[in-house]
Amino acid sequence: MAMRLSPHMTVMQNAAQKAARRLLRDFNEVEQLQVSIKGPGDFVSQADLRAEAAIREELERARPGYAFLMEESGASGSDNWTWRWIVDPLDGTTNFLHGIPHWAISIALQRRLPDGTIELAAALVYNPAANEIFWAEKGVGAFLNERRIRVSARRDMHEALFATGIPFAKVPAQRRLPFARTLGALMPQVAGIRRFGAAALDLAWVAAGRYEGFWELGLKPWDCAAGLLLVREAGGYATDPDGADLNDMGDSVNVVAGNAQLHGKLRELVAESLTARP
Repeated sequence: MAMRLSPHMTVMQNAAQKAARRLLRDFNEVEQLQVSIKGPGDFVSQADLRAEAAIREELERARPGYAFLMEESGASGSDNWTWRWIVDPLDGTTNFLHGIPHWAISIALQRRLPDGTIELAAALVYNPAANEIFWAEKGVGAFLNERRIRVSARRDMHEALFATGIPFAKVPAQRRLPFARTLGALMPQVAGIRRFGAAALDLAWVAAGRYEGFWELGLKPWDCAAGLLLVREAGGYATDPDGADLNDMGDSVNVVAGNAQLHGKLRELVAESLTARP
């Protein structure tokens, strides 16, 4: 029997599935897409723009008055929003444009409480190429399609597999150096480190127990908002390197996520890399 989704999650899945149908068509005809370059190694395609428009149309129709923070079109709606969608219509654009079937739609929903506190209320990360929908709601748990998921139970660093985002051409030195320090300290201790090119899916895979942890510096809210809630609802931790909860994110987000046993160790390594002298 199919799971009964909440009204918000129903809206989110409908929006993602509508956008996914066109994305899959574009993915199979990727040579014909028009592509522009936002910066070195940072692309936007017709596929991104069409997917974002489709998602916005569905969300706006179902929940008029909600604010938006979207990768391509930015922030819109009231500054005093109670509910806000955070949307990345195509996380992993470079993978997409190279024909690599590892990319996702990411949708998160934030809520501002009466006391001004902001929380992540719902999250979805959908990889259409693999037909995997990772989703979560605050206090409800995390799921892959209709199956409940939990973070890994591994305790030993030497058995652990971690994911990260390797800085590319436009990333400034103040982020490249801490990354290199963390990588150098972590590599001798662990079973492996992966860089698959889609932060939203990296976090979803932590939630599903495929990775023990993930870290990346300088993410945007749309890269990670949904993934943060997925990890937490799957029993893990997702914070900044100092342990802050990241529910109210700024423009540049440093993320450390992991299971309960290894998150602290990873967080300490990342925090030390940020404060070490060159």
